[in-house]
Amino acid sequence: MAMPAPDQVRDGAVALQARRQGRLLPLPEIERRVVPTMRDAQYIGFDLEMPSGIYTLKFLRDGAVIWVDVDGRTGQVLGRTGR
Repeated sequence: MAMPAPDQVRDGAVALQARRQGRLLPLPEIERRVVPTMRDAQYIGFDLEMPSGIYTLKFLRDGAVIWVDVDGRTGQVLGRTGR
């Protein structure tokens, strides 16, 4: 099994600390807000960009990938790419 890159470990620790301090919404809360709005699309996962705190949720619809960027502090959808 491959070890995560040092940047991934650091970012993961920063994200965990931000969630514990209430500065970042937990992933299940983000998913509860966004997944139901993506009708007819299959949720396939997420990325979390640190230190910005931007979640990118990934969906698949009709063979096309759709990315939804969400502010991890507020839960507000910032943008969407794809169809």
